[in-house]
Amino acid sequence: MSETILGSEPVIRLAAFLGVLAAMAIWEVAAPRRRRDIPRVVRWTNNLALVVIDTAILRLTFPILAVGLAVLAEERGWGLLNNLDISFWLAVLISMVLLDLAIYLQHVMFHSIPALWRLHRMHHADLDFDATTGLRFHPIEILISMAIKLAVVAALGPPAIAVLLFEVILNATALFNHANINLPISVDRWLRWIVVTPDMHRVHHSVDPKETNSNYGFNLPWWDRLLGTYVAQPGKGHTAMDIGIEQFRTQRDLWIDRMLIQPVRGPASGHALDSSSRSFPNTGLDLDSRPSEANSSEEHSKE
Repeated sequence: MSETILGSEPVIRLAAFLGVLAAMAIWEVAAPRRRRDIPRVVRWTNNLALVVIDTAILRLTFPILAVGLAVLAEERGWGLLNNLDISFWLAVLISMVLLDLAIYLQHVMFHSIPALWRLHRMHHADLDFDATTGLRFHPIEILISMAIKLAVVAALGPPAIAVLLFEVILNATALFNHANINLPISVDRWLRWIVVTPDMHRVHHSVDPKETNSNYGFNLPWWDRLLGTYVAQPGKGHTAMDIGIEQFRTQRDLWIDRMLIQPVRGPASGHALDSSSRSFPNTGLDLDSRPSEANSSEEHSKE
């Protein structure tokens, strides 16, 4: 079974990626949440070109990726779960939850360490917010993230099917929660207890560092609530908030050559340990209890 999973992984992942990306693109055209300020051709061509570069570098750098390592760990008895007498599907469930927690903690780390923030801020420097923003990561960040993921897989020993499911779901939810789609308030209110929604994650892309350094979850929304990094709504509301970071605000900064050199340009301000970014305003409060929810309701009624 593991060998079948390993052989099918590229096709499964590519099909899921293209299917979800196409669905989000259509949804964004049919029911956008925010007005688009930058021509799509500028952002999409450069963001998608970055995906090609990231994928090529990743495949050339690592002889084995996460699913392949899970297969190898299972064969050789590496990792915690491969040495516990528990049911297969319980191991799958535990693996997917703990892998998601690892991604959350990694995300916090990339916001907290100035050198890593220099890499990660390229993701935040997008001046619009749509599905392709979820694909916009610096190649060095991708390599570091994969190294961390491989270490977690080796230590945890998850079933290969759990790793494949996690990777597919994480990629799909990253496209979904970055999408510029207009979910009804009532749907968003309940859905964000199960998965990170676009309105929840958009707060994380606010130009305000206090909001940038919140809502770190990509898939499961629970870690932000449990660990005190949850902010329900942006202070300015979703249609008035500014997307991006202060340092890179021109269309020229959206070109791939400028994106790749962003880590060495300017100071590493705005990270979570920056003195101006340490406090979280009203974290953990329910959606209905925040004053800005009224603004959000008004925005929905206007659009």
